[in-house]
Amino acid sequence: MNHVQLRPPTMADVARLAGVSHQTVSRVLGNHPNVRDETRARVLRAIEEMGYRRNSSARALVTRRTRTLGVVASNTTLYGPASTLFALEEAARAEGYTVSTVSLRKLAVETLSEALDHLSEGGVEGVIALAPQRSAAEALGKLRHPFPVVAVGTGSGAQIPSVNVDQWLGGRLATGHLLATGHRTVWHLAGPEDWQEAADRAAGWRATLEAAGVEPPLPLRGDWSPLSGYRAGQELAGWVGRGLTAVFVANDQMALGVLRALREAGVRTPQDVAVVGFDDIPESEFFAPPLTTVRQDFATVGKRSIALLLDLIEGRAPSGAPGVAIEPQLVVRASTAPD
Repeated sequence: MNHVQLRPPTMADVARLAGVSHQTVSRVLGNHPNVRDETRARVLRAIEEMGYRRNSSARALVTRRTRTLGVVASNTTLYGPASTLFALEEAARAEGYTVSTVSLRKLAVETLSEALDHLSEGGVEGVIALAPQRSAAEALGKLRHPFPVVAVGTGSGAQIPSVNVDQWLGGRLATGHLLATGHRTVWHLAGPEDWQEAADRAAGWRATLEAAGVEPPLPLRGDWSPLSGYRAGQELAGWVGRGLTAVFVANDQMALGVLRALREAGVRTPQDVAVVGFDDIPESEFFAPPLTTVRQDFATVGKRSIALLLDLIEGRAPSGAPGVAIEPQLVVRASTAPD
């Protein structure tokens, strides 16, 4: 029996015709092993009868390969997520895969579920999720999906396979450098509260001070933007001469704002206050003064993430594979090294 469609058939249409759930169709399309043969055959017949995504899904069902990977991301206007996304796409192309990207305003259970369903309909073999917020990582851990998923940017404690720059070590590198150059304590401008990377950087800062027998000052908090750094810098300038000589800023954009606020207040960097950032954005070496910062190797993040996902797809790594940690690098410039 041929079905005449006024619109392209959807996964829900296939599910109704086959008498199964939407999730079962998704599992069949993703070649999930936990589907009974009889059910799989019924779904495949419905797919064939309705002509559902014949070009992509039918080819995947025959070859079991689409050479397509999915990426789910948010906050891609920020340097870190944008650089990670670019690195993932480059690494996937190098392995002969195309990438289908879904950008979301917020990574929550509902939006992530919809994104994964959309990618499943497109026949992706696996998905990488950029999930820097704690809420996003928690949402990923609650979802079930018919293909392997690798999380990126979840920081410490991820419950699914993940690849992360060691943010805690980065915080230690920045703080240790400032202590080693003679500062008695280090203040901190942290990132947003919900970002695990921000929490890990702050934890590294705090652990380094405590190991040196120094009580950490109360941290300030920004939103990654230069404006939030500028406002925090105005507050920090009021503490110059009262124990403030060094600041570790959780990203370079906020550090740019801090540097301007200190300069406007007549505070010299690094003679009066040394400043360290995080990320090593391309503009950092052209700040006034050039910024000491912690470099994240996004190219390596991309390569290791794709490699882990392909290992999971090919069965070379268990689904409970441990997280991959990539070491950051301290880059020393004039903001902490007076002439």
